[in-house]
Amino acid sequence: MKLLLLEDDPDTRTRIGRMLRADGHVVDECASGPDAIFLGTSNEYAVLILDRMVPAVDGLNVLKTLRAAGVHTPALMLTALDDIDQRVEGLAAGADDYLGKPFAGTELLARVAALSRRSPIADAVTHLRIADLEIDLLKRIVKRGGDRIDIQPQEFKLLEFLMRHAGQIVTRTMLLENVWSFHFDPGTNLIESHMSRLRAKLDRGGDKDLIHTVRGAGYRLDCDD
Repeated sequence: MKLLLLEDDPDTRTRIGRMLRADGHVVDECASGPDAIFLGTSNEYAVLILDRMVPAVDGLNVLKTLRAAGVHTPALMLTALDDIDQRVEGLAAGADDYLGKPFAGTELLARVAALSRRSPIADAVTHLRIADLEIDLLKRIVKRGGDRIDIQPQEFKLLEFLMRHAGQIVTRTMLLENVWSFHFDPGTNLIESHMSRLRAKLDRGGDKDLIHTVRGAGYRLDCDD
């Protein structure tokens, strides 16, 4: 399985990573909250292992951000905190399990195995298709008419959201919250510029337009004019 590990202490991170790899897992390690958010929103993982007490953006806020971005991967929170209120706060933020430090390696592996059985990856849709446009959500590949299209990570997230809501009008607010995790309007042409670049890549030459502007409402992706 592919796992994400957030742990700021280098010795602890190395020890846990080595233990998980010895158990047959692929592990992406990071030491900061922003790195964990970037990896968690850019890749598919079976389980997230997050240290609660990371400086600046801690594991709890990482989890809140990922959940707000639509990442529902099971999460194991590592913590030295014994306060029951802290554990309740973590569970309310979307954590699936807690493991207190210090812990036995066998218990960590057992908890990861248990959480992996809840992972949405096994049951998740891995391909989306409309007309001649298709995306592979695991390999992060976009094709139209069988030809591969190179798009940037944020463009991929935008396209995925549009395709998951194909035929529906998606508003500016919906895009800001679900694609960029903004709960406010930055007052820029952020959406318009990304949409313009995405359209240019999808609607090449005589290809039929798929992304339509609904004046005064938002955008809609479908194969109808």
